[in-house]
Amino acid sequence: MQAASSFSFPKSQRLTRLSEYERVKRDGSARGGKLLQLSVVSVENSGRCRVGFVTSRRLGSAVVRNRVRRRLREIVRQHQNHLREGFWIVLVARKDAATAGYRALEHEWLRLARRASILL
Repeated sequence: MQAASSFSFPKSQRLTRLSEYERVKRDGSARGGKLLQLSVVSVENSGRCRVGFVTSRRLGSAVVRNRVRRRLREIVRQHQNHLREGFWIVLVARKDAATAGYRALEHEWLRLARRASILL
């Protein structure tokens, strides 16, 4: 188990299975913004937060989708120690996220996370 002050973001802290994404969509609550949609579900005994990222083809080419996904992953990694435990989170990038800068995405993530009450 990793220390609480660790800034790594291993694959074990990400949602990887379709069934996990479906559970968040089915049982969770969603908050929307201009750049992102945040869906959250509380999962008992799950330990640290697990996060999944969705970047659809509407964003653009694979290069654009991967850039947005990398930025979102880095934003969550930087703020992972401020997240409450026991949640699964799915971040869906909207079309405007493809042209948004890192700071705009970070600001949107923090605003949505505060509204969803998942920040410490």
